Amino acid sequence: MSLLDCFCTSRTQVESLRPEKQSETSIHQHLVDAPTFSQLPPSTRAKDVICSTNVSHYELQVEIGRGFDNLTTVHLARHTPTGTLVTIKITNLENCTDERLKALQKAVILSHFFQHPNITTYWTVFTVGSWLWVISPFMAYGSASQLLKTYFPEGMSETLIRNILFGAVRGLSYLHQNGCIHRSIKASHILISGDGLVTLSGLSHLHSLVKHGQRHRAVYDFPQFSTSVQPWLSPELLRQDLHGYNVKSDIYSVGITACELASGQVPFQDMHRTQMLLQKLKGPPYSPLDVSIFPQSESRMKNSRSGVDSGIGESVLVSSGTHTGNSDRLQTPSSKTFSPAFFSLVQLCLQQDPEKRPSASSLLSHVFFKQMKEESQDSILSLLPPKPSIALSPVSPWTEPECDFPDEKDLSWEF
Repeated sequence: MSLLDCFCTSRTQVESLRPEKQSETSIHQHLVDAPTFSQLPPSTRAKDVICSTNVSHYELQVEIGRGFDNLTTVHLARHTPTGTLVTIKITNLENCTDERLKALQKAVILSHFFQHPNITTYWTVFTVGSWLWVISPFMAYGSASQLLKTYFPEGMSETLIRNILFGAVRGLSYLHQNGCIHRSIKASHILISGDGLVTLSGLSHLHSLVKHGQRHRAVYDFPQFSTSVQPWLSPELLRQDLHGYNVKSDIYSVGITACELASGQVPFQDMHRTQMLLQKLKGPPYSPLDVSIFPQSESRMKNSRSGVDSGIGESVLVSSGTHTGNSDRLQTPSSKTFSPAFFSLVQLCLQQDPEKRPSASSLLSHVFFKQMKEESQDSILSLLPPKPSIALSPVSPWTEPECDFPDEKDLSWEF
């Protein structure tokens, strides 16, 4: 088994990968053309970065999710030397196919180059035997998907959507400027910290347009996407034809995510892939609250373990009752609460022709985002419920777990 060397984000170079056996099919061949990233801003809050690769320095508090096709467990943990709460993703490399190993390695290496406040940071990556440990900051509010399920089951207010999407699109613009396609923009991959910072996660789906030192205009690599991510994919990604796709496919996903945040439901969730593609290819773009593209069951939001990518799950929240009650800031919106600017943004993103969709950088100048104040996260915190309290469970030493996980089709959560 080829293992990844550990590294810390404070280093200036990624250490070489050290496979025990080299072969023509080795996954370590896949990233020899790592892209060159320009104009990287300095890392923020460097003094808070956790770089320890000693397992004994981490107390696993509770498992808060699983993901990566059920190959990864996600834990809330405490870094004992500093007392800092962190998120740890643990993946059994022995059970990963070459394709999965390639995706993991790509996420680990590319994340080292990314230095942007709106991109989720991998503080430290190291191996324990055949287990890959990824240490990331703890995101107290979890994902936007979790916020929907817990506090806003019928959708968020336009002001909160604007704050969340603005941070996500800023991160996406940075990725696009550096030649990367995210390919998995959705609410569960948008995380919110306790300070109100919005970041993009889901880097394992990332694809670089840079090959052999040259940036290509289109991609013709169509991985086998999990059915769980298909509702957010653009028509060209689902179609998989000779035209390929580019960064504009992510813009379409932004539009679907905007619909998801506005309604509390995932568009096209119950549709077969063929029906979904036909629906996306026909007619004008959809309204954020178009009932024809949403699940029709009475309980349309499945109760999932939404903390898988967020660094927190429902099991560690101290709460009582439902959270959608009487507070003005937790009101569920109606179609009348959305402005023409919001509908315009969604329609621009959901254009069938990729060339008619705006770039991520130009989207930031859309009238919908004009009211944003970049200098502070105070506005988003005023729209969110009080920061969740954390109930930490008794600590037990980490031991190599059995990998007899249930099949992916039996799981209601995603990574």
